[in-house]
Amino acid sequence: MAFVRKTLVMLFAMLCLAVCAAPGAGAQSATGSLDFAARITPTAARPEPVRQFTFFVLTKSYAEIVKEVEGENVIPTREKFIEGLKASPELKEWLKAHEILDLTMPELDRLVTPEDIIHVPEFLLAYQHSNSGGVTSGIPKPRYADADKTAHPDRYNKQLQEYYVALKKFIQNNPSTVSGIELELMGVNPQQQWSQIQSDHRRRILRMAPEFAQTKYLAAKADTDLDGRAAVSGLAPGEYWVSTLNLDANAGDTRLGWDVPVTIRAGQTTRVDLTNLNALETRASTP
Repeated sequence: MAFVRKTLVMLFAMLCLAVCAAPGAGAQSATGSLDFAARITPTAARPEPVRQFTFFVLTKSYAEIVKEVEGENVIPTREKFIEGLKASPELKEWLKAHEILDLTMPELDRLVTPEDIIHVPEFLLAYQHSNSGGVTSGIPKPRYADADKTAHPDRYNKQLQEYYVALKKFIQNNPSTVSGIELELMGVNPQQQWSQIQSDHRRRILRMAPEFAQTKYLAAKADTDLDGRAAVSGLAPGEYWVSTLNLDANAGDTRLGWDVPVTIRAGQTTRVDLTNLNALETRASTP
């Protein structure tokens, strides 16, 4: 009888232990693990491990994160930028009607018509400067005087229009005189300002995107060992991306970054090899 009682007590204790251990075992199997190895193959060389490099496990593709950050930090549209320029209304309209912003491009003389030169004050002034100093024979001379603009407005306007008509006809008959006009437009050229806005925007996104990714979408991060291997455990089942963010690993003459999708399953270990084949792009390493 005592033996039976002792046996029942042991069975009861084992049952209690099993019940207590069950939640822990269930929690353990509810997550998955990730093992990865990163190697770079330089030009005409053997693969090299990416040693002691930090990789980030994200819940969203880093490329999509960058797009999200760009969507929240937009630059002005081209039209809005043109509207904000310190330029004449005529030049603004001309810029909107043409797919260029660089007024110093060598081909500008082929885009600017005689009508444009007469109509846009900046073009007219540039043309006059380009052909001043007696370098162009036969070019019409203005007969109007600025003092007449208020003292004798009718005479002023008549002579101004006569000058415009004569100058337009001269340009039509001598199209080569438009060549070089771009050299006189450097002071009003909006391209440098537009390029600066775009450059500042790219730098801002380059700075903000990694911080945003780690703040909102970081699931884990791991440093590779001397063999280029790393492991992450305790990941909830789902889709992830192994990313280098905006950083590049390098070996020899090759620099690589990764944004590789992986699927984590409960109770399983997902293994991924990061190589040249699944890298974002290959770039020559610079000194």
